[in-house]
Amino acid sequence: MGDRTTRTAPPRPYLALLRGQARSQASYRTSFVIDLVSNVGVVALDVLAVLVLFRVTGTLGGFDLREATVMVGLSAFAFATADLTVGNIERIRQYVRTGLLDAVLVRPLGALAQLVLMDVPVRKASRSVFGLAVLVGALSYAEIDWTPGRLVLVVVAPLAGIVFFGSIFVASATVAFWWIESGEIGSAFTYGGRDFTSYPVTVYSGWFRAVFAYGLGFAFVSYYPALALLGRPDPLGLPGWVGWVSPAVAVVAATAAAIAWRVGVRHYRSTGS
Repeated sequence: MGDRTTRTAPPRPYLALLRGQARSQASYRTSFVIDLVSNVGVVALDVLAVLVLFRVTGTLGGFDLREATVMVGLSAFAFATADLTVGNIERIRQYVRTGLLDAVLVRPLGALAQLVLMDVPVRKASRSVFGLAVLVGALSYAEIDWTPGRLVLVVVAPLAGIVFFGSIFVASATVAFWWIESGEIGSAFTYGGRDFTSYPVTVYSGWFRAVFAYGLGFAFVSYYPALALLGRPDPLGLPGWVGWVSPAVAVVAATAAAIAWRVGVRHYRSTGS
């Protein structure tokens, strides 16, 4: 089947898909509002878990509550927004199994954009909004000494985190092109990565920290940007400029995800359904 990953199209069809999804999900207003409210609980539980830990210990991995909340805020907002915008790509396993992917690939639109917009979870918007509120509150609580550089970083770092998590969603979803029953593998890197970035990297050790923090780049979502914002040296010994490289890490992750997606689509063979 031909590769549709390079096909371009005006944005109007994509906007129509998005509007259609938003209207259909909001048509049952009571249910939609309940979903919006209940989705806040997902992010709230992540934040609550960190607060509970600090009820029994004064520091976590060498960081106090004021510092840890900045990491939680960066992680919560980045993951929630990435999940809202591209998390739907996890459903590709169903599309491959049912043959729906065949119909997607023959349309004159980009396959990835179609799959993301086919069932946008608008109800998850409340997670992103709440995550932003947590981040703003954490930054205020941390009493950061603001400089022009940190003002730029506090905008760029969350955006880089969104791109990074979005790349993880796409890259892990491409496994379905080879192995349809790959859900748990994908979740280990997406939701597992969310949990990993909610805590200081110093609470982990050995090969686990080496692989997830540096090999896969999760340390650059919240830990190192938080150090740069707080003006804290890295207890693990890396230089201060590392806290400013999250955009570069996000670009690398996005490039790797794009390559994985292209290879996956080219590998895909129609189900014939």
